[in-house]
Amino acid sequence: MLLFSTVAAVFEQIEKKSGRLEMTGILAELFQKTGKEEIDKLVYIMQGILMPPYKGVDLGMGERFAVEAISATSGYSVYEVDRHYRKSGDLGDTAEELLKKRKQTALFTSEMDVGYVYNVMMKIALAGGSGSQDLKIKYLTELLNNASPMEARFLVRYVLARLRIGVGDPTILDALSVAHTGDKSFRNDLERAYNVCADMGLVAKLFYEDPVNIKKFRVGPFKPLMPALAERLSTPDAIIEKIGKCAVEMKYDGFRLQCHKKGKTVEIYSRKLEKMTHMFPDVVEEIRRLKYEEIIFEGEALAYNRKKNRFFSFQQTMHRRRKHGIAEASLEFPLYVFVFDVLYIDGKDMTGTAYRERRKLVKKFRGKIVKAAESKLVSKAEKLDGIFRDALSRGLEGIMAKDLDSPYNAGKRKFAWIKLKKSYGKAVDTVDCVIVGYYLGHGQRAEFEFGGVLAAVYNSDNGKLQTIAKVATGFSEEEMMELREMLEEIRAKKPPSNLEYKIEVDFWVEPKYVIEVAFDEITVSSMHTAGKGYALRFPRIVKIRNDKTIKEITNCHEIEDMFNLQRS
Repeated sequence: MLLFSTVAAVFEQIEKKSGRLEMTGILAELFQKTGKEEIDKLVYIMQGILMPPYKGVDLGMGERFAVEAISATSGYSVYEVDRHYRKSGDLGDTAEELLKKRKQTALFTSEMDVGYVYNVMMKIALAGGSGSQDLKIKYLTELLNNASPMEARFLVRYVLARLRIGVGDPTILDALSVAHTGDKSFRNDLERAYNVCADMGLVAKLFYEDPVNIKKFRVGPFKPLMPALAERLSTPDAIIEKIGKCAVEMKYDGFRLQCHKKGKTVEIYSRKLEKMTHMFPDVVEEIRRLKYEEIIFEGEALAYNRKKNRFFSFQQTMHRRRKHGIAEASLEFPLYVFVFDVLYIDGKDMTGTAYRERRKLVKKFRGKIVKAAESKLVSKAEKLDGIFRDALSRGLEGIMAKDLDSPYNAGKRKFAWIKLKKSYGKAVDTVDCVIVGYYLGHGQRAEFEFGGVLAAVYNSDNGKLQTIAKVATGFSEEEMMELREMLEEIRAKKPPSNLEYKIEVDFWVEPKYVIEVAFDEITVSSMHTAGKGYALRFPRIVKIRNDKTIKEITNCHEIEDMFNLQRS
């Protein structure tokens, strides 16, 4: 039985570390103390979740509920808790400090193990209906009554989905391997299993039961795979030089769907792996009629404008992603799903099969809604360039070149897929960044109380977010107000724990929202921390990418490659 106090002590230790190697060693020691009945729960807690995204169990609890629970546990009034929180900027820190000098103590307390904490958190997440708010406060108060001040800090952060210990998925995978063998020899097998089921708790549990389970891990319906990601090159010549003869597909500016079927049951997942089945009844019905008993395939969904005989923009297509008014949206924004890959079919895992074989299965999709994406075999740069220009003339955003011999690289960015997109000004391309802070407006923007954002990219070498641009243009007035409201909900007084920065902001935010940013060129600046100090010159927002996760933002290695391409 692993006590939560032991876990909290490890979290506190990790908070003070910055090196991934150190963190791996500390976590490995903790994993060695963890039994197979609780390893999945511990891993979920470290990830700051209760279940993988596709399960639809949302941990986040409102701050008001947490304030009420801290007040009930400590004996301080709600006003006093709020006042302390305004100073500390972290409700977890407030819980710790007020419990150190609590005015009242519980009559009965008991030590809590990881399983107990996890189960109570699940009750909080699942509580609904009449009286659910009081029930959530009651459950959290029960946990805090049993907690030490240090445990309270992490319990409150966890229930608010703001654990902020700076441990990423790669570090957890490394630590699982080290805990079992003393080295990272199982790392690749663990990562592969995680990438094809998106459930690290399940992977850890199976690994603890028998490491052979991981080597035999299979793809299957209703466990969505992490999406494969594309690299980028700037010219048709560079693409042909890199992968030779290839398949070239249109790059549709829609949203990516992963569709699963078993019997008559159909589920559809977003690229964030969130379940979206109920939003697309028209698509579900057509998938249900497919002749296959079991299948997993990926496609790009675009809304079609029948009046103008062309596809709607990305922003308009996103209107189909809604919880209400689904029937009306189906009529106003009819969807096409262009299938571009098949990952599993009737018991056979296709991810290790060459793309040329998977493409044969793609060609068989000929429905009214669900149909094969266009694809042409190309061996010369001139022909590739012609297809690229044709794509732009049709209002698409570019092309995707695919290595004919490549497997499906779930969760990885490889040159198996290479994107070539329309440029903006002199830009090599656009980049995807995460917002880490924002500024108040001045002058003409003062009335909007919003002046721009601080954007960061990811450094895979050290697991850190690093700043690359202050973005203050590309917003309409409506978008400024919408973005400000979104960011106010995740505002924080402290920067993200894994952020390296030199620039201050008016307000820090939790790294949650991904934006696509265009620019004129990449420069080197002493003000930014991305790689060697790379920065975007004249950055502007192209769009908010609600369909992308923070795991898909641009890597510093990509930025360096783009910088070098630009110079050449």
